[in-house]
Amino acid sequence: MSLTPLAHDDPTHIGAYALARRIGAGGQGVVYEAYDPAGVRVAIKVLHPGGIRRPPAKEVAAARRVSSFSTAKILEVDLDAERPYIVSEFVDGPSLRAAVAQAGPYEGDALHRLAIGIATAMAAIHGAGVVHRDLKPENVLLAPDGPRVIDFGIARVLEASSTMTSGLAGTPAYMAPELFRGENPRPAADVYAWGVIMVFAATGRVPFQREHPAATIHQALTTEPDLDGVPDSLLPLVAKALSKDPDERPSAPDLLLSLVGVGTAGVVEPPAGHGRPRWKVRAGALLVRWLR
Repeated sequence: MSLTPLAHDDPTHIGAYALARRIGAGGQGVVYEAYDPAGVRVAIKVLHPGGIRRPPAKEVAAARRVSSFSTAKILEVDLDAERPYIVSEFVDGPSLRAAVAQAGPYEGDALHRLAIGIATAMAAIHGAGVVHRDLKPENVLLAPDGPRVIDFGIARVLEASSTMTSGLAGTPAYMAPELFRGENPRPAADVYAWGVIMVFAATGRVPFQREHPAATIHQALTTEPDLDGVPDSLLPLVAKALSKDPDERPSAPDLLLSLVGVGTAGVVEPPAGHGRPRWKVRAGALLVRWLR
């Protein structure tokens, strides 16, 4: 992880936290390495006030309930402060974007473990009633104990994102087609983003990418994804996750069950209760309960 000294105009304290160094900055705000009064290392995202709207209390509470085994746990949120901020667990590791840039694409078991780790985090996030809305390689940090997804639920409390196109919040290359059609985000949009991330991790590129965001959006809406280079072991799941119809994508728990060899989300199957083996329905239900 690349940490830089505080800039001359950076605060030295936010709330009860002492800021140490910058982790990064973007359209949403600035992220700092910081320490609480007990000396515990945390990450604080200080948000740009102009991008904030007051979220329903249940949305903030839901984001804080997300199980933390594959995510960076949210520790504190204060959107009423002079400098609104979100405190989360510090994850000591590079982003997936930086890792692929430095060492090249993933392959073999390492790629499969990455797919399972991100799908696990996604299932936990959805189990808490949250839709990430900005799942991308920059929001996947590679901790020593496995990948951690960060910034879940944050898009729900922001009017703006690091990339904005025609009033849409998000990063076009990772956004599901239905979002470009004006539909409300739902968990299937995160599953689509998982598929794009897997293509990126396996090949170093994304299935839809043009120099201008509008061209990327048009390609995502009208053409089939370029999956060349995705290994056969993941290809059916990735292709299904990238379906243009959100109803054709697997849920995050079904995706995870298939990745660990229990489910069959990689092939077309009847919905639960209509020919799907009862033990698979029960396994999926138990998984969702465990992830909550």
